Amino acid sequence: MKIGYPRKVTVSISTSTERKPAGPLRTYEVRTYGCQMNVHDSERLSGLLESTGLVPQQPGDGTADVVVFNTCAVRENADNKLYGNLGLLAQVKEKHPDMQIAVGGCLAQKDRETILRKAPWVDVVFGTHNVGSLPALLDRARHNNKAQLEILESLEVFPSTLPTKRDSVHSGWVSISVGCNNTCTFCIVPSLRGKERDRRPGEILAEIEALVADGVIEVTLLGQNVNSYGVEFGDRLAFGKLLRACGGIEGLERVRFTSPHPAAFTDDVIEAMAETPNVMPQLHMPLQSGSDKVLKEMRRSYRSKKFLGILEKVRENIPHAAITTDIIVGFPGETEEDFQATLDVVAASRFASAFTFQYSKRPGTPAAELEHQLPKAVVQERYERLTALQDRICAEENAKQVGRTVEVMVTAQSGKKAAETQRLSGRSTDQRLVHFSIPASGETPRPGDLVTIPITEAAAFHLVSDPASLAEYSVRRSRAGDAWDRAQADSCGAPATGPSGTKGVSLGMPLLPTRK
Repeated sequence: MKIGYPRKVTVSISTSTERKPAGPLRTYEVRTYGCQMNVHDSERLSGLLESTGLVPQQPGDGTADVVVFNTCAVRENADNKLYGNLGLLAQVKEKHPDMQIAVGGCLAQKDRETILRKAPWVDVVFGTHNVGSLPALLDRARHNNKAQLEILESLEVFPSTLPTKRDSVHSGWVSISVGCNNTCTFCIVPSLRGKERDRRPGEILAEIEALVADGVIEVTLLGQNVNSYGVEFGDRLAFGKLLRACGGIEGLERVRFTSPHPAAFTDDVIEAMAETPNVMPQLHMPLQSGSDKVLKEMRRSYRSKKFLGILEKVRENIPHAAITTDIIVGFPGETEEDFQATLDVVAASRFASAFTFQYSKRPGTPAAELEHQLPKAVVQERYERLTALQDRICAEENAKQVGRTVEVMVTAQSGKKAAETQRLSGRSTDQRLVHFSIPASGETPRPGDLVTIPITEAAAFHLVSDPASLAEYSVRRSRAGDAWDRAQADSCGAPATGPSGTKGVSLGMPLLPTRK
């Protein structure tokens, strides 16, 4: 391949895990777009880059020596966002020719040579099936002074065998499968990630146990369709069994999963959720449309009655379950009657929250060839009506939480108004976002610690807890909090902390004044 970008050849990136002793360390940045699968893949990419001696670029320090785009191809604006960002980096690279740019993920798998044709200053293009090749491709591009394109049509190695740098010390993603066997007409993912490949249960449980040993207390099981897990090795009840097995892992406090498919969602999974204490009362169940006609056109092999029946069974077994969903507005041929059917199902479902999307025509999908593509103005108007309804439901459902006492796992990220409100943030067992204050003389928790607090106020997209006294506030120091202390201590050379219950060195987590 002759496509390339003139650059000065310098020393190759080492494939050794040892860093070079002389000279400044090269830096990297991974920019992630898309779903949780991409977020998890980016953790693998960061781990791979650090294994070659690169270090993360710190905010405010300019552009990294290696910039990796982990792309999504689900929505139409993904292309524009990528090429816009690549255009900005072209100017940077003119001044710093030793800089390297790599593009991976679903858009890279789809566009391939197009990326190098539109942006010849890109050094590496790699696909969804060969994430582990990135260091070698970067090394080869520097050595040969030539752009490298490598796209595989099937999985090279299961991603979970690669090094990982987790974004969180208390939570971890665990892939149970990759790929998808469904043929939804709007979705390009199956053609980019391939047919479903399932990991063996023992491998999954071993990875979870390793994460727990490292301080993780929450895991999210990932798959394009998690509840079809096991079909590849002939056990259609495997996902329910896997959830129950997670319940036997000591130290694992919270288990979540995403995303199931309504057509394959069975009663044994509901029973496993209800009977396994560390499986959280939260379910993401993609609706996509409430119209049976549109569901048929989408090749979604369920209908609205079945969908609502699943929700009813879940709530019978798990009364306080928070159910979230995905909805597409403006699918080709959607009539006002079809859209009203979606509004009706949304009203009946009482979702805790919803990810709503305007239909995006994606070349290569069957839906892109359908007649009756809707005008943008029609889709926008329907989208606004749907979001207005769902926002009202969110606010009403959150209002029902006021007065409840909940356990919240503290996160490192606080709300936008944290400095003003003096509140920290965390997630309740049902995954609702909670901003909370610390009463006078109350202990400041670390990320990963768990606080038990009353909900005192509700908004559409978050809850608030302002405990009136210490009697309404308690902190349970966790192994994840200890891991946070160790990570912060390691980052600045401070001594490591002791076990739970001992006073920790809470570095990096702002100590906010207690509320008077």
